Amino acid sequence: MLSISGKNWIEINKNKRLLEKIKLDHNFEEIIAQIIISRKFTELEILTINNDLKISNPFLNNSDFLRSIDILNQSLLNNDKITIIGDYDVDGCVSTSLFINFFKFIKANYSYYIPNRFNDGYGATRKLVEKLAKEKPGLIIMLDCGSNSKDAVNYLNNRNIKSLIIDHHEIYRSYPKANVIINPKKECEYNEYDYFCTGVLSYFFLDLYIKKNQIKIDFQDQLILVLLTIICDVMPLRKINRVIALNVLKNFNINNNFLFQEIFKIKRIKRKFEIEDLGFLVGPLLNSAGRLEDANIVVELLTSDDISIKKKILNKLLLLNEKRKKIEINSFKKILLNKIKDEKIFILSDNIINEGIIGIIASKLQDLYDLPSIVLTKVGKIYKGSARSNLNFNIGLYIKEAIDRNIVLNGGGHNLAAGFTIHSDKLLSFKRFIFSKYKKKAAINQFNYISKISINSVNKKFLAKLSKAAPFGVGNQNPNFLIDDVSIIKPKLLKDKYLTFFIKSSSGKMVPGISFSYLDTNVSKNILYNKNKMSLIVQMKENQWNNKKSLQLIVLDIIKNPYIS
Repeated sequence: MLSISGKNWIEINKNKRLLEKIKLDHNFEEIIAQIIISRKFTELEILTINNDLKISNPFLNNSDFLRSIDILNQSLLNNDKITIIGDYDVDGCVSTSLFINFFKFIKANYSYYIPNRFNDGYGATRKLVEKLAKEKPGLIIMLDCGSNSKDAVNYLNNRNIKSLIIDHHEIYRSYPKANVIINPKKECEYNEYDYFCTGVLSYFFLDLYIKKNQIKIDFQDQLILVLLTIICDVMPLRKINRVIALNVLKNFNINNNFLFQEIFKIKRIKRKFEIEDLGFLVGPLLNSAGRLEDANIVVELLTSDDISIKKKILNKLLLLNEKRKKIEINSFKKILLNKIKDEKIFILSDNIINEGIIGIIASKLQDLYDLPSIVLTKVGKIYKGSARSNLNFNIGLYIKEAIDRNIVLNGGGHNLAAGFTIHSDKLLSFKRFIFSKYKKKAAINQFNYISKISINSVNKKFLAKLSKAAPFGVGNQNPNFLIDDVSIIKPKLLKDKYLTFFIKSSSGKMVPGISFSYLDTNVSKNILYNKNKMSLIVQMKENQWNNKKSLQLIVLDIIKNPYIS
């Protein structure tokens, strides 16, 4: 079925025999069995539906992890200074904070440095390690960066400074000659964990170190930060990531966490913590520092024991985030979105967009059109680019190939996101290269829904069944459903961003609805002005406000019919 957004919506093909088997074997409701089949849940994931599973470290006998522990042990025994370099995004800052919180506990001799986006560029560059080497560290740990820092690592090797890299970005041949590289993207026996971000890898490394050295420390309270990295780095909420999420949701107490408690107080949020808060509230707040100024304050916020310092930093982050929002809105308004509706992939090069928000603009474009989007801005004599994609198009892999072909200067990324730099005279070659890859690789603009439901089935009982498959996120999205023969009544614009309304069936039953579609899209226009019966693609969600719970349908799309233009 073709929608007014140009998407082809198809009901997921159900293997009835397998469906009945899963229902009988596990005593699952049909909707849960449907989700399990459509998402190809592993046995581990199936077990999480009705059972509480403990987080199991998959690297207990891994050679890279064990060698890294030996190196760290030796450095600690020698009382070497240990320097941490972390990326300026949430994953890098949190990973750095995990190490610092542990090093503080064991009273290690350490320092850290988060590169400044504008002055230092991305990651562990040769110039940066030259500066840090003056402090005579015995070991440098690179977190969420370093996988392609060959020159920097060579410099350290020539000065007998050991290096440990923990990263998850695409890694290019030949590898840096670090003492150990922990990265599931390299050729190794743990490629199956390529859905881990650096925060998860860092947690498991420290967990293993604690176990091997029998250190009495409760590191479980750090799991909320680990989950934050999973969400903010857009990693799949699948397999072990799912187990981490479920453990956090069960055990996390917001009253015991300064950061979350303060954010909820400032935002006047009177409901329990939700996983979406990580991506919509906390993540953008922390990322604003690295986007506009310096992300070192984020690490200080997450590691300081001084409440007054924490409050001061949080207030600064709130101001930076508001500034970021204004820059973002103004930049986005300048982009003529109607010109790109027929594109299969969107590449925008602009000389005036702030380099700190090009990733956000790319994300907005990707969200709006569900197409790979790349945004570049001129910085000096080069362009800096940020890319966002979907699961069908591994943008990090193609940026890697563009580097190998000497089209792109440098960069890095993973399946869904990447950053890079490029000379202006290579822009045309880059566009041709990306378009050719998309033409060969990208799937048809096809989207799935679980099944057709009626308004009468939209109730708290059905939502309770659905929630057993939660938490929802990348790789396990909130299921889509088709609802036929309904009307939209009483549409209202909320905060100049969202549309709220009621969805009314032919029998007269009404359910609250909301749409997050941009106001100039066909979806929003039809919600506002179309009075005919419609077929909607929706998701179901429980809305919480002031300790009151209500059921809400999120309208994603509208199916074309003779009455809808």
